[in-house]
Amino acid sequence: MLALTWKIFQCKSVLKKQLISNTNNIMEPVIKINPGASKWDIRQRVWDYIEEKNLANFPRPVHNRIPNFKAANQACNRLAELQEYRSSQTVKVNPDRPQQQARFITLEAQKTLLVPTPRLRSGLFNKITPPQGANKEQLRVCASSQGVKDFSVPVGLDAKVKVDLVVVGSVAVSEKGCRIGKGEGYADLEWAMMASMGAVNDSTVVVTVVHDCQVVDIPEELMGSHDLTVDYILTPTRVIKTECRLPKPQGIIWTKLDAEKLEKIPILKKLRALEEQAGKDVTLGTASHAAEPGLQTNQPKRQPRRRPRRNTQQDTEGETSQESRREKKGEADQKPRQQPARARKDSRGSGRGDEEGEAGKAVKGRSRRMVREQGPEEGRGEATTQRKLPQSVTTVYLGGIPAGLRVSELKTALRERNAAPLRLTWQGAQHRAFLDYSDPQVADQALEALQDLSLNGHSLQAELAKSQRGHKRSGQRQKPSAAAKSKASPPDAKSDAAKEADQ
Repeated sequence: MLALTWKIFQCKSVLKKQLISNTNNIMEPVIKINPGASKWDIRQRVWDYIEEKNLANFPRPVHNRIPNFKAANQACNRLAELQEYRSSQTVKVNPDRPQQQARFITLEAQKTLLVPTPRLRSGLFNKITPPQGANKEQLRVCASSQGVKDFSVPVGLDAKVKVDLVVVGSVAVSEKGCRIGKGEGYADLEWAMMASMGAVNDSTVVVTVVHDCQVVDIPEELMGSHDLTVDYILTPTRVIKTECRLPKPQGIIWTKLDAEKLEKIPILKKLRALEEQAGKDVTLGTASHAAEPGLQTNQPKRQPRRRPRRNTQQDTEGETSQESRREKKGEADQKPRQQPARARKDSRGSGRGDEEGEAGKAVKGRSRRMVREQGPEEGRGEATTQRKLPQSVTTVYLGGIPAGLRVSELKTALRERNAAPLRLTWQGAQHRAFLDYSDPQVADQALEALQDLSLNGHSLQAELAKSQRGHKRSGQRQKPSAAAKSKASPPDAKSDAAKEADQ
């Protein structure tokens, strides 16, 4: 009996090794890459295919993201099949949503988990420190994006860290180990920085977790000296050992960076100073190569965040609107330019734009407070969009916003539900936001679309703002007759506006 059991175990081990080593021949790539395609062409093909086939979960659309593909948890669970993972002590996993399960099983296995700081703004990576005796549910919280913020301590450049295995996300990857990210170069830069610190070397195992459709043919000539390659590919159905022949980056290639990149990532300045002291060549390039040109062009589905220009009008997503220019011109003909934009919002209940008075002063004070709460970027964004609103708008109150939610994530959810407003006033510190729509009918449609909105496991409350509701109960949508009634009652609308400002 023991002999039979031993033979069965040996057969399973042999089959498992064959599966890992020979998976390359099992499945042909689903997405065909045209000859001469660039990295950006490959990204677009993969993103378009995932959207077309509905293969991803929130956030959508997947363009310019590491796709949060369906069955990502199943793919992450395959980490436990790798001997290199089982024998590892310190594992670094990227902070993207599709790799959350990889972070969870790493914590559950009581390994040291390192997670990069998002966009490397405040350092290289953080060590996740769960509460003492944490159960599975608590570990899942620690593995989430919010948990990474709440249960982590920064790891300094002088820390003696040895990373045994690295898990990265990808947009596309080939069975030969060539990897393409979303185009901003952060995964490549993180590796280069760890290599400069001595935390990783060419023998450190790199694993990527992707959907089967993301495994495509990538020409090796597209890979640069700064591009990170992978040793294993985990999908919901396969484990692929790449046997990659291309070397991994040995450190930071300073000629690929410029002064602007160093300003965005302060830790690079420290690393550069250390390497300069060590006598290395730290000459910067004249243009940043970390983000490819395609990332800023030909992207109608999601634009990277930019600072608004002072003399342009932009809509809530940062794109120039012909309609907003026409509306602004109409406003300029009807009333003085000095009128505060927020006063128009709170006088909309009466339907007149010439009522300022005490309500206008209260709203003006509130607007200043909101700019301070929002921070520089968001405050400037609101100031840019105030001037283009119509004289009368309908405002929807959105409450219950969870801590840690980004305004970009809320905007994405609104677009997905076809509820994008003319203007979004973000008050994340108070767990709320205000959405301005052009008329009551559009606001009604948005309210209906937002009734079951849930973000980061929290249900959000959508209802008309107090200045719009009159005496309606919470959550009740505005009817056209009620809208007309509110327009006919200026004193009540003014009182409600003051109440909203006090709140």
